Amino acid sequence: ATMEVTLKHSGSLFMYAGNRGGAYSKNSFGNIYTAVGIFVLGRLFREAWGREAPKMQAEFNDCLEKNRISVSMELVTAVLGDHGQRPKDDYAVITAVTEFGHGKPQFYSTPELIKFCRAWRLPTNHVWLFSTRKSATSFFVAYDALCEEGTATPVCKVLGKIADISVPGSKDHVIVQGEILEGLVARIVSRESSVQMGVLRDFRQRSLDGGDSDLGPSLREICAANRSDEKQRIKALLENAGSSLCSDHCDWFGNSGLDAQSRNADRSVVTHFLQAHPTDYATKKLQEMIRLMKKRNLPAAFKCYWNYQKIDFLSNYNLHYKMVIHVHKDSAFRRYQQEITKNQELWPLYRGFFIDVNLFKAAELSKDSNALPENINGVLNSRSSTKDGLVDEDSNLMVKLKFVTYKIRTFLIRNGLSTLFKDGLSAYRTYYLRQMEIWGTSASKQKELAKMLDEWAVYIRRECGDAQPSSSTYLTEAEPFLEQYAKRSPANLALVGAAGGLVQTEDVLAILDARRDK
Repeated sequence: ATMEVTLKHSGSLFMYAGNRGGAYSKNSFGNIYTAVGIFVLGRLFREAWGREAPKMQAEFNDCLEKNRISVSMELVTAVLGDHGQRPKDDYAVITAVTEFGHGKPQFYSTPELIKFCRAWRLPTNHVWLFSTRKSATSFFVAYDALCEEGTATPVCKVLGKIADISVPGSKDHVIVQGEILEGLVARIVSRESSVQMGVLRDFRQRSLDGGDSDLGPSLREICAANRSDEKQRIKALLENAGSSLCSDHCDWFGNSGLDAQSRNADRSVVTHFLQAHPTDYATKKLQEMIRLMKKRNLPAAFKCYWNYQKIDFLSNYNLHYKMVIHVHKDSAFRRYQQEITKNQELWPLYRGFFIDVNLFKAAELSKDSNALPENINGVLNSRSSTKDGLVDEDSNLMVKLKFVTYKIRTFLIRNGLSTLFKDGLSAYRTYYLRQMEIWGTSASKQKELAKMLDEWAVYIRRECGDAQPSSSTYLTEAEPFLEQYAKRSPANLALVGAAGGLVQTEDVLAILDARRDK
């Protein structure tokens, strides 16, 4: 096996399945998140294709819908709430491509994903491959050395030196987002990836055709011009994205006299869905999944909405819904994974899970009939394996590795605001010390962080009084404090990580050499 490592850009999950397939955020659709996603995707096409963009957008939609493909991406913007750093640019990076076909959902391998993105000139992530035990060990040693003070520049330089293969992304994290790096994602992939990625590494990417084109107003300009009215903001974003990409706005504004607020369907839809005869293999497997989740009382909700895109086909005997599987706690994934080890024919559970449901009365299927269509027991598509379950246990291994310079801002400052303002400094101190203990932060770093966070607590209470800052715009208050704190000493600058220059690449490589010698 080979270990694959990618950058974790800091943004929001956005999924797109075509004009008719729909646009989705993590647990919802038809909102400001998906409107921003549509706009950013449209702008990426204009940057890449120039005058050809409308034609290519229409072809892209056609490709997704014909092949039942969903594209997932990290949507990084300055208008959807603060994460670790407000990005310098608004952009997206493709993180997954899923083809539904006629069997179970199939995720593209990273080489396949990169080929897909290059064909459509969509942004890809930076990828490093570690194909030997020695290089994989070096990666974890490097992370241990960098995890408390690492930022984008030194992290990328070190990984580039120790990886067996490095394929740069089409978006440079330092240029578009900045130095504060959320983390890395490491997972096990097949050995064939090394060969395929080696070819992609040497393949020259196409230049973008839209550099000199008029791209129209930017995301930030549109949001600023419609600051007080979210509906108008959504409308302006969708209109500026263009009708070639998104011609149907009913998910946001309703259809046929029904507004978006009335789209909630009756809760009994889930019960009817589970009682219905499945007419294809996918429905059978989804019913199996939902029954198990309900039986095991996993912390998840099954929300159903009218599918306004199919409103013209509605009748008493033909009903169309969108079902959202909203997983409330990460523990649900761990518990469900335990069920998969017992029954490998179960479909995996995903974050961001949306299902189009069509309940209809079919005369040829009587209520007590066991007759089902021929493909009910599974006709696997050309991308599927011969085994419905996990082909290789290693294929499910993945670890997310975050950096303290990011966690200072998000977990310790942003997420600690409510504790600080509601319960006071003592409770806040208990909160942040517990977080650092959970992370295994070194004693020396804990001491440095405690000093800084105590100063932050005094600063923000003095600045805001009893009015707690909004977590979505907390960097407005936090960044000036961190900037001033960093200027007081080189040690403070390394702690905050804003400049990203004090963790030198050479220092980390020296640590690696020393560990190897041992």
